[in-house]
Amino acid sequence: MSPQADQPTTLPPQHQDSQPGREGDMNPAPSSSAEAYRASNRLAGKVAVITGGDSGIGRAVAACFAQEGAHVAILYLEEHEDAEATRALVEAEGVQCLTFAGDLGDPHIVAKAVEAVVQRFGGIDILVNNAAEQHPVKDFSELHLEQVERTFRTNVFAMFELTRVALPHMKRGSCIINTTSVTAYRGSPGLVDYSATKGAIVAFTRSLSLQLADKGIRVNAVAPGPVWTPLIPSTFTEEEVSHFGSKVPMKRPGQPDEIAPAYVFLASADANFMSGQVLHPNGGEVVNG
Repeated sequence: MSPQADQPTTLPPQHQDSQPGREGDMNPAPSSSAEAYRASNRLAGKVAVITGGDSGIGRAVAACFAQEGAHVAILYLEEHEDAEATRALVEAEGVQCLTFAGDLGDPHIVAKAVEAVVQRFGGIDILVNNAAEQHPVKDFSELHLEQVERTFRTNVFAMFELTRVALPHMKRGSCIINTTSVTAYRGSPGLVDYSATKGAIVAFTRSLSLQLADKGIRVNAVAPGPVWTPLIPSTFTEEEVSHFGSKVPMKRPGQPDEIAPAYVFLASADANFMSGQVLHPNGGEVVNG
């Protein structure tokens, strides 16, 4: 169960040595199974593709989409145990789940992933561009172009390419949901390149929404604040993890299952008159734009 908004939460110090991290190694485990979620069949029969769908926000979105009746394709890097756990959550709802492992920074992998989805399901109704990486650098003079390019390749270039390749298989009434971040609006001194990618995603969302409006395809985004996902212990030191999320007004990190309903809303007919917009589940931090 997710904590209540008025219950500050501290986390045990912990660290993982590789990104994007593994949910199975986290303590406590994120609340991402959406057990308390109440579905209403809003996505019945639709096909959803979720990048980074093996864990964290992606897993919670997959679980909620499945409860709403959608078949789900999970694209992830190489966290097979996490992906299988997510598959179990999805298939427990009586819908189908496809898992596909590979680096979406490689255009050939993107093409193969979309081909696998289309062969299995026949098309794509919902595309959730969620996968990301981040690498803290406190001194900008030490932020080398190699890392900047790597972060942009995962967070932005892969999103561009997957969207481009998926679009021919999407029809009027389909939608795209991109995961940006609160850092796109307020910045982050230790995550300059990551924040820049998230700002690019906001502009990408707004611009693509205008281009696809005539085709009847909506494009929106979600900008989470601090959320307890595998990316956190695989990014920060043990001490930083122990204080993670404590600076937002609610004084705690969010849980993935508190973020996922925003994606359900944007994917459903409830958001038919919304495109080019960003939702902000961030623990009470007020941002503009």
